[in-house]
Amino acid sequence: MPLAASPAPPVPSHQLLVFLLQVSLLLGLAVLLGRGAARIGMPALVGELLVGLLLGPSLLGHIAPELSGWLLPRSADQMHMLDAFGQIGVLLLVGITGSRLDLGMVRRRGRTAAQISVTGLAVPLALGIGTGYLVPAALLPAHADRTVFALFLGVAMCVSAIPVIAKTLTDMNLLHRNIGQLTLAAGIVDDIAGWLMLSIVSALAVSHLDGGRLGLSLLYLVAVVAFAALPGRPLVRWVMSRAASAGPGGTAAVATVLMLGGAAATQAMGLEAIFGAFVAGIVIGACGAVGPVALAPLRTVVLGVLAPVFFATAGLRVDLTALARPQVLATGTAVLAVAVLGKFAGAYLGARLGRLSRWEALALGAGMNARGVIEVVVATAGLSLGVLSGEMFTVVVLVAVVTSLMAPPILRLAMGRVEHTAEERLREIDLLGPGTGERVG
Repeated sequence: MPLAASPAPPVPSHQLLVFLLQVSLLLGLAVLLGRGAARIGMPALVGELLVGLLLGPSLLGHIAPELSGWLLPRSADQMHMLDAFGQIGVLLLVGITGSRLDLGMVRRRGRTAAQISVTGLAVPLALGIGTGYLVPAALLPAHADRTVFALFLGVAMCVSAIPVIAKTLTDMNLLHRNIGQLTLAAGIVDDIAGWLMLSIVSALAVSHLDGGRLGLSLLYLVAVVAFAALPGRPLVRWVMSRAASAGPGGTAAVATVLMLGGAAATQAMGLEAIFGAFVAGIVIGACGAVGPVALAPLRTVVLGVLAPVFFATAGLRVDLTALARPQVLATGTAVLAVAVLGKFAGAYLGARLGRLSRWEALALGAGMNARGVIEVVVATAGLSLGVLSGEMFTVVVLVAVVTSLMAPPILRLAMGRVEHTAEERLREIDLLGPGTGERVG
């Protein structure tokens, strides 16, 4: 008779201690710097993103390497615990944001959103590929294929970061605005296309592009959207209506299950987990069984605790001291300029084709320009595949950090000149309740 399998050992005591200290320190600093950013008229996201840069190798790792090595050890197991905690936060953040998407407005402005998505992808992709052929050979990995590198840089330049966009719009009370809704709709399309292109370039990097696998990914994408639009909506309505009888706690718990379940489903299909969480959130918001008040407890925990820790961890793997080398700094400045110009020009062109005003187009460009942690994930993939050198990894991460920090002030400037319509005020009351938040423009 075979012996029963031994239970998995618990987390080692020291590893648990370090994890608890990491979370408490990251959250404490994120709240502190987030409030500091709010005091100078910036979203809390700005302060939260700076936390990782302060505690990571860019600062603490240089001035106090022993303390940094103890608090933030390079052990994969230790970092994976922190990553898992942050991933829960970002998936729920994206899901909650999806629940506040106005599908009626998106349908009415669908053509405009599509134009913004197409031009917002095509222009930075083309400019990024062209820039990839001009990067000095000394900054490429040994034996790197220049064409694959150029394609990878093009993909890195065209992605947007839905988590950063969602947090920025939430911090600035812009989710109810038409521009906020259009930015989310166009951003999720850009993200899906970006991840599909990343899978193609990654396959090229290891010399086996599988057309069948790519076709299967597209089939899965269509299947997810079809399921959400047809049987998904009444099924979620039935589940959420019964959860509502258990009070706000039950509603928040079931919504969490649906969002994380949707994320797990798309992750299993080879699609991005964020996509599944976003779709689940859209279905929850559109099913008509729950209002924003029922999801308020979940929203409070996510925005107040989980999301700040996620954004604070974004810079822990980033070492910006590599920019001290003149060649790296010059290349980084050029790539950053191309990234910003490409995304702004693409989104602005699509918005103007959709008959939006100049200020609305500028606001869309600012929102779509935020690369955030998605860019860090793309850069990490390039580094592990041997497509990016350590210097180019730093350059791509520089794009992620700077574009995320520059989005809020430009959004504030542009939205201050865009009329606040009656439709938007009604949507604000419907999503948040009257008198919630501080208006921006």
